[in-house]
Amino acid sequence: MYETPFHSQPISDKIFVVTGAAGFIGSHLVEYLLVHGAKEVRGFDNLLTGRQENVDLFASHKNYRFIKGDICNPEDLKQVFSGADYLLHQAALGSVPRSIKDPAATNRINIDGFLNVLVAARDAGIKRVVYASSSSVYGDHPGLPKVEALTGNPLSPYAVTKKTNELYARVFSDVYHMELIGLRYFNIFGPRQDPNGPYAAVIPLFISLLRKQQSPTINGDGKQTRDFTFVSNAVQANIKALFTTNKEALNQVYNVAVGENFSLLDLCHTLNALLDSSIEPLHREDRAGDIRNSLADISKAKQYFGYDPTVRFKEGLKITIQHEV
Repeated sequence: MYETPFHSQPISDKIFVVTGAAGFIGSHLVEYLLVHGAKEVRGFDNLLTGRQENVDLFASHKNYRFIKGDICNPEDLKQVFSGADYLLHQAALGSVPRSIKDPAATNRINIDGFLNVLVAARDAGIKRVVYASSSSVYGDHPGLPKVEALTGNPLSPYAVTKKTNELYARVFSDVYHMELIGLRYFNIFGPRQDPNGPYAAVIPLFISLLRKQQSPTINGDGKQTRDFTFVSNAVQANIKALFTTNKEALNQVYNVAVGENFSLLDLCHTLNALLDSSIEPLHREDRAGDIRNSLADISKAKQYFGYDPTVRFKEGLKITIQHEV
């Protein structure tokens, strides 16, 4: 899936660290770097929400080394960052509902852990850090499309943690002269996204249920919209941010999306068509902490480091279904 490079610089002499490497997006970043000949890719994960099969995919690759560790343990980070050139930081405790149920765990991992990552990266002399933020930071701001400079009040503890990450990154860039770039992900989906568990993302969950001839459940009326973004677009944004030579691009945050939104009813209809089924969804009450509508303005990322999403909604769903057989 990553034969076409998103970078032009040679990476055969570079060492990369991917935190959250056993997770969905992290495993795709590992794949991209290995496909394109990185000298060494160090995957780092505590396997709390990451999956061992995402590690096993690359276990036999001579340039891949997986280190089981925790971003909440500074000594683990010191070990994995030693001698590394670049860091793609994906490790976090995801899910708005999980953060509402257990705000303390979300805070510990996403804020304390993130601070540990920044300190360790600073001390190790990492050249550049690209980290995962979230569209949840837009909170209750009503404007569409979402523009990076205009955010509202957070609607969940998870959103608070991601906003705090951005604040810490800005301070570390100013005070310690670190090169940091934050990416606000908008509903990333694709192969290897876990359909199981109480906090499964909507697309793999819906695909799994429809394949079993079961009705997916939608919170609310289903007319809420999301800027669903295929995972290869997120990989592109990470790689282009990691290697941009535009100094003005540094120490900022960017939307990572497609710039198109679809409702959950649209999603259900499209999946039914692709799976040759006709199963109607069930409905229940709205879910606390959810944003009603989401649509990104991606012009900033295009302008500053050439981000150009190439896989749209329906094509991404087709690829996902083909891989999840």
